[in-house]
Amino acid sequence: MADPAGAGWQLMRRVHTVLRGGLVLALSLPLLAEGGTAAPSASGADAALGAIIQAISHARLDEALAKTDTLIAQYPNFRLAHLIRGDLLLARGRPLDRFGSGSSAPEEKVDDLRDEAVVRLKAYRNRPPSSYIPRYLLQMAPEQTHAVVVDTLRSRLYVYQNDNGQPRFVSDYYITHGKLGTEKGREGDKRTPIGVYHVTASLPPQKLTDFYGNGAFPINYPNEWDKLQGKDGHGIWLHGTPSDTYSRPPRASDGCVVLTNPDLASLAGFLQVGVTPVIISNTVEWLNIDDWRTERTAVLRQVEAWRKDWESRRVDRYLAHYSQRFRNNDGGYDQWAEQKRMVAAGKTWIKVELGRLSAFRSPGKQDMVVVTFEQDYRSNNLSNVLRKRQYWQKERGRWKIVYEGFA
Repeated sequence: MADPAGAGWQLMRRVHTVLRGGLVLALSLPLLAEGGTAAPSASGADAALGAIIQAISHARLDEALAKTDTLIAQYPNFRLAHLIRGDLLLARGRPLDRFGSGSSAPEEKVDDLRDEAVVRLKAYRNRPPSSYIPRYLLQMAPEQTHAVVVDTLRSRLYVYQNDNGQPRFVSDYYITHGKLGTEKGREGDKRTPIGVYHVTASLPPQKLTDFYGNGAFPINYPNEWDKLQGKDGHGIWLHGTPSDTYSRPPRASDGCVVLTNPDLASLAGFLQVGVTPVIISNTVEWLNIDDWRTERTAVLRQVEAWRKDWESRRVDRYLAHYSQRFRNNDGGYDQWAEQKRMVAAGKTWIKVELGRLSAFRSPGKQDMVVVTFEQDYRSNNLSNVLRKRQYWQKERGRWKIVYEGFA
């Protein structure tokens, strides 16, 4: 698998350099002076932070202070910016031995801000090349104008536009996720789920407490596969921050994905209720365009083979696409196979057309793809149009359907 950031993600160092004025920032930050050209994020906060740290690293403390003041004027509740400003002022009088020396905040709060600085600057400096695509976005349906991909390790949310079937990078944002990490499985475990989801509603601030900021977008956790795995819980949202808070530490939510209020307002313009996919991963895998096309073709070819074998009325070939571990809301593989054999016995012809198809690879350890489509089914004694969802998983190198149901 290609790593588009290359060595960029490895360019980390401890900054323990005594700068003019005696400032020492005890931070682990990206090596800003090397590699790539950074592009500002949608909010501009990361670009401003990058410029401030760059000025500090070159001992231009007055310039750094002026840039910090500008950042605070734009985002008055940006606590990380206030912390940096305190250090810059204190450094005029004496050397500092740690990040946050200019603050009276508890040490754990300073650590939270340090973590935020690290992930923000690292992501800002090492944005993946625009020619790379998240592995998960195999096929967007025509009506899906955008897709959202969340990288919890890098505390980043990426937005991609559907450009005639090919995902195209639009923007990215700093995010907060679960206090206890990811892999949500139980109500109240303070973890963020990993998987393929979609936006289910848009909740305006008038219907929320101030804690959620200027809005919220629930997602459909637990999805069909989560439920089959026995996972529970609810209330996983994309939402904003309280009015007195610009941003929260990287791991500070009860499982939701949290953005700053300006970033959520920007993101809201890309979200379609009931349509936009939200894919949450521990860390995003990136593909160049050729590898993406290869994976996409392989998955779509398998779906097309399933469709053709269904039309053929050769039940054994059709059932060969289903795993022995297949489950749906009515039972397992044996019940499914018996029902399909019984139905096929009454058919003289079958025609199946698939439209509005999407295919998203699910992150995590399981090699799985979630396929959703509009199924136009016609036969000698039945015709209907249904919205369907299938979960395909690789078994011994071949894609098999492990779940099928209505979407």
